Amino acid sequence: MSEQKRTPEDDGRAFADAAWSVPAYILSGILVWGGVGWLLSRWTGVSAFIPIGVILGVGLAVYLVYLKHGR
Repeated sequence: MSEQKRTPEDDGRAFADAAWSVPAYILSGILVWGGVGWLLSRWTGVSAFIPIGVILGVGLAVYLVYLKHGR
């Protein structure tokens, strides 16, 4: 099998992919878990689930970013 050489363009592309994926993880975590919190608050009538969902979403998104890019 042939060995592929790394070029500076590949390094730039990897950085650009990381630069787009980190905010996407954070935003999707906020939207998904904030949405779950909103649904729970609508269902139970307790408004505390919205900020709990948003905080949980940010925390899980940061953890996923660490797993993907931090190691």
